[in-house]
Amino acid sequence: MKLHRGLTALAFAGALAAGLSAAAQDRSPTASKDALDPAQVQRGKELYAERCSHCHGFNMVSAGDVTYDLRTFPHDQRERFFESVTNGKDRLMPPWGDVLTQEEIGDIWSYIRTGGK
Repeated sequence: MKLHRGLTALAFAGALAAGLSAAAQDRSPTASKDALDPAQVQRGKELYAERCSHCHGFNMVSAGDVTYDLRTFPHDQRERFFESVTNGKDRLMPPWGDVLTQEEIGDIWSYIRTGGK
C-alpha cells in the first residue's frame, strides 16, 4: 500500500512539474503558441499600423521588394521575429527594442501570424 501511495505521489509531482514548466514556457518570448488571442491580435494590428506599416505596408502588403514580406514569415520562428524586431536586421530594419516592449512585440507577432487578415 505504501508503495502505491509513493508511486501516486511521484506521478502527481511529475505531472505538476511538467505543467509548471509548460506554463512558464508559454510566457517566454521564444514560445510558439498555436492559439491566437483576438485581443492580442487586435493590439498587434494597431501597433503594426503605427510602427511597421510605413515599411512593410498596410495589412503586410508592401508596394516594393526592399522589405521582407511578413505574410510569409515562418510561424514557427517566433524567436527570430523577436530578435529581428528588438535588435534590427541587416542595417535595413532599425532596432525597435528601445521603443516597443516585449509584450508589444508579442502582440505584433500575433498579428503577423494572421497573415494580415
